[in-house]
This record gives sequence, C-alpha cells and structure tokens, in this order.
Amino acid sequence: MSKSERGSFGTKIGVILATAGSAVGLGNIWRFPYLTGKDGGAAFLVIYLVCVFALGIPGMIGEFIIGRHGGSNAARAYYKMSGGKPWWIVGAVGALTSTIILGFYAVVAGWCLQYLYASVAGQLIGDAHYVETYFQEFSTDPVKPVLCTLGFILLTHAVVVNGVRNGIEKVSNLLMPTLFVLLIIIAVASCMLPGASEGISFLFKPDFSKVDKDVMLDALGQAFFSLSMGTSCLCTYASYFSRQTNLGKSAVQIAVLDTLIAIIAGLMIFPAAFSVGVKPDSGPSLIFITLPSVFNQAFASMPAVGYVMSLLFYALLSLAALTSTISMHEIGTAMIYEELHITRKSGAWIQTGVCCAIGVVCTLSCGAVDWLVIGGKSVLDCCDYLTGQLLMPISSFLTCLFVGWYVPSKLVRDEFTNHGTVSAFFFRAFLFCVRFVCPVGIAIIFLHQLGVI
Repeated sequence: MSKSERGSFGTKIGVILATAGSAVGLGNIWRFPYLTGKDGGAAFLVIYLVCVFALGIPGMIGEFIIGRHGGSNAARAYYKMSGGKPWWIVGAVGALTSTIILGFYAVVAGWCLQYLYASVAGQLIGDAHYVETYFQEFSTDPVKPVLCTLGFILLTHAVVVNGVRNGIEKVSNLLMPTLFVLLIIIAVASCMLPGASEGISFLFKPDFSKVDKDVMLDALGQAFFSLSMGTSCLCTYASYFSRQTNLGKSAVQIAVLDTLIAIIAGLMIFPAAFSVGVKPDSGPSLIFITLPSVFNQAFASMPAVGYVMSLLFYALLSLAALTSTISMHEIGTAMIYEELHITRKSGAWIQTGVCCAIGVVCTLSCGAVDWLVIGGKSVLDCCDYLTGQLLMPISSFLTCLFVGWYVPSKLVRDEFTNHGTVSAFFFRAFLFCVRFVCPVGIAIIFLHQLGVI
C-alpha cells in the first residue's frame, strides 16, 4: 500500500495539532494538576520540565523515526526497520495497549459527556455531599454510563473512518484551538477570584525543600505518560508525516504545546481551589467530585458565572478526551485494515467493536455488576494497571533499545536529518539520550510502579 493510498497530513500545523492532540487529554487537565498539588507545586513543575526535555522529546523522536521510515502501521514499521526480525511484536503490543486504553478511557470520557449534560441542565448545583452522591449513583447505574461510553467510542469512530486528512487532521485543527480557548477562558476566570494569588504562587514559586524521591519519580512518570509514549501512537502518526517534516523540531513543538496546556490547566484549577480552601490533590475524584464543589463555592455570589464555568470545564474535558481517543482508535484501525488488506471503513468498525466490548465490561465493573472484579479490583482498574504499569513501560524501553542499539546509527541519522537536509547538531545528544537516559528513566519508572524502588 503506497503512502498516497494510506493518506498523510496535509499541512505542518496539521502535523503539530493532530500529534499534540494525541498527547493532550485528561492527563493534562486532571493528572498533571493532581500530581502538582500532591507533590508541592512549582518544584514538581521544574523537575517535570527537565524530564520532558531529557526523556520525553528523545523518546518521541525515536518513535517518529520508526514510523516515518516504515510508512505503515506500527507493527509493520518495526518489521521494516529491523529487516524482517521479530521486533514487529513491539509495535503490535503498542497497538494492543492503545486498544485496551481506549476501551477504559472511553468510560471516563463518557462520564465527562454526562457531566457536560448535567452542567447544561443545572444538575451539579449543590453541596459537596450532593455532588458526591450524584457521581456514585451515575457511575454505578447499569445503563447510563454504558450508553455514554458507547456514544463516545462511536463519536471517535466517526472521525477516524473519514481518514487522516479529512478526518483526523480536519477535526484536530478544530478541536485543539477550541480546547485552548476554553482553557484560557476558565483559567482567566479562576485567576480573578479572591485569594487566587495563593494558587498562582503555589504553581510558579518553587520550594525545593519539598522535593523527595517520590516527587522526582512522579515527575518522571508524568513526562513519560503525558506524551503518549509506549502506545505506538507517535509511531503511527509519524507514518503520515511527509519526508520533509523536521522530526526534532516537531517533537519540541508538540512537547511545548502539551506542557503549556498542562500548565494552563494548573492555572485553571489551583487559583479556584485555593480561593475556597481546597487543595486539588484528591486523585481520580478531583474532576467529578471535588471540582464541581469548588466551582459552586468559588462563584457562589455569581451563580450564573459558576454555571458557565462548569459547562465550559466539562466541554473542555470532553474535547481533550476526544483528541486522545481519536489517536488511540487510529493505531488499531491502521494495523487492522493494512494487515488484513480490507478497507479503512471495515478496519475502523472492527476496532470500534473491540473497543466497545472492552468499554462495556469496564463500565459495568465500576459498581453496576459486582462480580466483574479481578483480584478485588474492577476490570477498569486492572486494564489501567496492565497498560500503564506494564505494557507501556516495556514497549517504550524496547523501543529505546531498538533505535539506540539495534538499528544502524547511519539509518537513524539519515531519518533524524532528513538525509542531510536538516542540521545534525543535536543528533549526538539525541542518540545519547535514547541509548542511556531514556532506558534508565523508563526502567526506574517501571520499578517504582511495581513498588521495587
């Protein structure tokens, strides 16, 4: 199948927005502020930025090199670059990982859709106990969450089935600017609240006395997961890059945009939380239990503004989730239709069907069906553990070894420099990072998540 038959991104901005969209998601809007709140604020942010440039960007470039060189789905890209050796398994594991993630990620995305509806209907106005009860009743309902999950997967399918340029790129060019504008509006409103300066200082005034091993490891892990490493996403999207795309420059631009959105998310949450005396370190319950109460309290004197802020916030979450689910869906879709030699439409439907099955089971395991547990954990939590703590680190670790040690350095250099048309000034630094810094960093994350260190 030729490059033109597969499709490709049409513009440079399309490359950046679509690929950044694959990284931008609930991890930026929820996980980054949550970890920042838990780990002491600005000191965590500083360490996170160092990790992004030392670990994240080289890792991204490595996956870009594999994907663009292969010009095909992830498994076949690894196969081509390895000269037919079993390295294709790494790409296939990444595609499997993304499929599982999409299945359970769509559950949370479906909750965002429900909360967007609830915000429009004015159903989230009440005290903290009411908001908590609302979430518990909804998440354990046997029907509503399932419909929301399936609806979100079908919405994702509607984008992917239209192809790279007319589907993924076109929608990303719309969603990413909209997401950014919504984020700015909510952040500005949050920063204007009484006492907001304390939250701003918390985010930007570092206190390194709070830094310990756990803070550093959390920052390392967030840098790794925020950029979608280990899911074959970057590899798949890079297969749609043109041969003139500057891989290093694109990786930096995507990382900067991803980080900027995470920081603005901090400006959205911290000032509002501090203004009402709530510290946003409450984990998964932050976006569905803590924040609705924060908005209700922060804008108590202006209920109309609080209503709008809640509506915009859950619209923002839904858009952020969609930019991520699109990329996860595309990874499996590309592999299915290219390897089975069927149409993109058929491949997309197969991927959608698999993800729907996973999503339904994960949704029902959250309380609607008591026996859907494994080792005392819901199927959703088990899927999260399997992908986040096992498959993603292993896949990324092997990718670094593949690019850094297995693939001939001349081939890597040719892709890095676009066969000599792009400066090789940073190539040695990239090769050092992908050979030593990234594997060590990923190994540390993996061992930390397993409780070894």
